Amino acid sequence: MFYLIYSEDVENSLALRMSVRENHLARLRVLQDQGKLLVAGPCPAIDSENPGDAGFTGSLIVAQFDSLAEAQQWADQDPYIAAGVYKKVTVKPYKKVLPA
Repeated sequence: MFYLIYSEDVENSLALRMSVRENHLARLRVLQDQGKLLVAGPCPAIDSENPGDAGFTGSLIVAQFDSLAEAQQWADQDPYIAAGVYKKVTVKPYKKVLPA
């Protein structure tokens, strides 16, 4: 089943994000290589694909896991949590309907 992982950043998180970004992306690439990643990316703080110094307000990941507990455990181990990037992380079951 798919699970939605929505994470909200602390204020002014850009430097923290950049300090562990490669480790964060490496974990996502593992899911991608396993064919489990539907979508992943950050939420720009301004209406721009490249927000520059404005940074980001959070992230969205939708990926397959065997259970909600497994998805939560995976989310809890994100390098962004250890670095203090995220102030809140929500993990929920997600049902993909479209595109079919």
